[in-house]
Amino acid sequence: MDRPFTFKLERVRALRERKEELAKEELAASLALRLRGEAMLQAAAEHVEQARGLQRAAAGAPMSAQDLQAAQLYLERTEREREHASLNLDRQDAEVDARRSALQSAAREREVLERLKQRKQAEYRREAGRREGALLDEMAITMFRRGRTA
Repeated sequence: MDRPFTFKLERVRALRERKEELAKEELAASLALRLRGEAMLQAAAEHVEQARGLQRAAAGAPMSAQDLQAAQLYLERTEREREHASLNLDRQDAEVDARRSALQSAAREREVLERLKQRKQAEYRREAGRREGALLDEMAITMFRRGRTA
């Protein structure tokens, strides 16, 4: 009886599969951070618009120099926050791209081993079929010889 097929690189294949799973998880986490960064950028843009609206409303009303300066400082701070959120989003986009590339690489490495496993399994089946055929041929020849001598 033949022993069952065993892929000698199964441990390596399992490690590559785990590496791909980790890369998927890292990509998902990175995408979640990017979405949060996008929301923060949107909120910062809304704050800038509110500050500009306040400044436009203040332009028509009499205000002290101190109030005008405070409104200007508020606008500048909200613009800096928006710029900071925009830079963070750009960094998160780069991180997502890096994680996506890592996932593609891990998937490629796993697929190479999967194809090798399939090829080795097919070779094993062909060889087992050949051996089984040879055994059946030998049995048939033996039966034929016994039938002739009897």
